[in-house]
Amino acid sequence: QVQFVESGGGLVQAGGSLRLSCAASDIIFSMNHVAWYRQAPGQQRELVATNNRNGITNYADSVKGRFTISRDNGKNTMYLQMNSLKPEDTAVYYCTVYWTEHYWGQGIQVTVSS
Repeated sequence: QVQFVESGGGLVQAGGSLRLSCAASDIIFSMNHVAWYRQAPGQQRELVATNNRNGITNYADSVKGRFTISRDNGKNTMYLQMNSLKPEDTAVYYCTVYWTEHYWGQGIQVTVSS
């Protein structure tokens, strides 16, 4: 069973920054893709950013140029650096590690005040 430890969420003013971390255990991190999703109240979960096992990244248009996804395979940890945060970025953020199936973190709240 894959276990996750997420950290870095919280409350920040618009224009501020946060860095999310997600450490996974019992999985060979380097052989999997990783991604961050988010879900705002009353909305569907949406893809924020992906980092495949070759290190190629992709971003949702809404966060491009503001967010950066990265990974440290040696630490089995993935990150999401979020800059220039907007109130519409408020959501629960989920990390996931996947190849043939998704393993999900428990989610971490990010709240951006205007």
